[in-house]
Order: sequence, then structure tokens, then C-alpha cells
Amino acid sequence: MRKLSYVLPVTAALALTTALTTGAAPGPARVSTAFTLPGAKAYPEGIAADARTGAVYVGSYADGTVYRARPGARAAEVFLPSGTDGRHTANGLRVDARGRLWVTDSTAGVTVYDTATGARLARFDVDAATPHFINDLTITPDGTAYLTDSVRAVIYRVTPAQLRAGSGALTAAYDLSRQVTPPPPGKFTLNGITSDAAGRYLLAVDMTAGELHRVDLATGALSRVALTGGDLKAADGLDLSPGGTLRAAHNITNTLTRWQLTPDGTRARLVHSVTDPALQIPTTLAHTPTRTLVVRSQFDKGGPMTPSTGTPTTFSVASVRGL
Repeated sequence: MRKLSYVLPVTAALALTTALTTGAAPGPARVSTAFTLPGAKAYPEGIAADARTGAVYVGSYADGTVYRARPGARAAEVFLPSGTDGRHTANGLRVDARGRLWVTDSTAGVTVYDTATGARLARFDVDAATPHFINDLTITPDGTAYLTDSVRAVIYRVTPAQLRAGSGALTAAYDLSRQVTPPPPGKFTLNGITSDAAGRYLLAVDMTAGELHRVDLATGALSRVALTGGDLKAADGLDLSPGGTLRAAHNITNTLTRWQLTPDGTRARLVHSVTDPALQIPTTLAHTPTRTLVVRSQFDKGGPMTPSTGTPTTFSVASVRGL
């Protein structure tokens, strides 16, 4: 993510924290370290949990390295080194139902790998001549991948047929540029994206406006989700559980929120929030049956956030219980 997308005055950040916690009294939440990442400048951003094997994958925004933490491991290992397939940044990660790892590169597109061997299976590139920032992705039950563009405010689509073909161009399936609130110059719009378990709709967050957008996959209709109790400003990654529980990571305020969606995904109510500096600028999260894994980016410690506030400590992924 670019530096400009993270800059907020201190007063605005404090106001945002207050707004998030109003109406949802923070309950006990335990933040600890799930596992560490190697390297002095990892600056992780994306995360994906493989439900089949229990492995967790984390991507480095700084150099494109993809790390893997095996079940029970206290330290991750390098799975795909920096520069693999020309990639020098890794934003969104997802593991699909067949164990394939999808890795976005904000500057280029998305690449798909075999988690067993690390072999590249497919690659899809965006038009380099068009301003873009490929950010996050979700995969619906039919195997279709949807990816956000934080500059163009569009959602790209990769179908199973395209995946079988192995390569192709990323093309926009849904254009939300007239749907989103016009952002200030240099600010991002769409960021995290998720989908419901039935594959009926997509949810994409506008991190600057704090709004949540819904895409009906049957009709293509675009709408805003009605939010009560708070907003989604600075929201980065999203995670939607089958029961309609939506979790969000708000990066610059070190906040995690939990929302309850209506069955049709048109309304969401803030039910809980946690703000803790131990989250170290959380960029995204992955909820498992026992805990929520949260990426500690430390983007404010010599990373893409300005101004820098110091030197990073050991990079890690947090385990949060009680969210």
C-alpha cells in the first residue's frame, strides 16, 4: 500500500477510535504472538490459512516474499523467496478449496501456486498502462476469484476456466468508481474483499470513506451495506464467517472490529471492537475455529507509512482470542 493511503492526523485517528468503540464496549481480548517471521524488514501485509493442512501463509509488502507457518510452528519459513516470478510485493493472499495459493502483486496482478510444491500454476496481469493498485482478493465457492483495485475502484474476476488456461489479462467485472464516495487526491478506495459462504454476494470495504459495498453476484447490482454502531474507516482486511460474522482490521488505529450481518448481507451492526497498540498496525486477519490471526505490519516503523515512528521489532503474526 502506498504511503499516502495511511496518513491521518492524530486528532482524526483519535476520533476514529472513539467512534469505533462507541456502542460496542470492549470486552476481554487476549493478544499474543502466534508465530514470528524471518527478516529485519519483512513488513507483512496479507495472510491466508489453508483449512485442509492448517498451514498459514503470509506475504511481505516490502519484497514479495511469501512465508509459511506449519501447524504448531512458532516461526515461519520462506515458502516463495523475494523476486519469485518477478514479484517484489505481496498484498492479498488466499488458499482456495483445492489447496492453490493465490498471491496478488499490487503492481502487476495475481499469481497462483501449488502449495505442495511451490510450482506456479497460473498468472494474470493487469494492463500496465492503466493506473492501478491490485490489493486484496476473495474466492467464491465455485472457484472464481475476485480482486480489488484501490486506485480504479473496480473488482476484477478470474474464472475457473481462465485458471485452467493458465494465463490471461485481468479485466474488470464490476466498476464501483461511481458507487464509492469520491476520495481526496492520493487516497485509496476499495481495499479488503470477502464473500459469503453461499457465493451470493461480495463485500468490499472503502477504507477512506469507511463504507462497505455489496455486489450481488446473481444480478450484478451494486449497493452500500447499511452500517450501525460505527464505520469502517481505515479498514484493511476483511474476514466473513459462515454465520454472518464479519471481522475487520483497521490499520492506523490498531483496531479490530466484529460486525453481525443480516442474512442477505445488506445490513451490518457493530457488536465488538478491540483497540490495542500490540496489534502494531494490523493490515488483515484470518479467523480460525480457535482464534483470529492478525498480521502485524509495523508499517509505521520505517515502512510505507509516513512519518516513521521508529525501528521495527521482530515481525510476527498475532493470535487474538475473544474477538
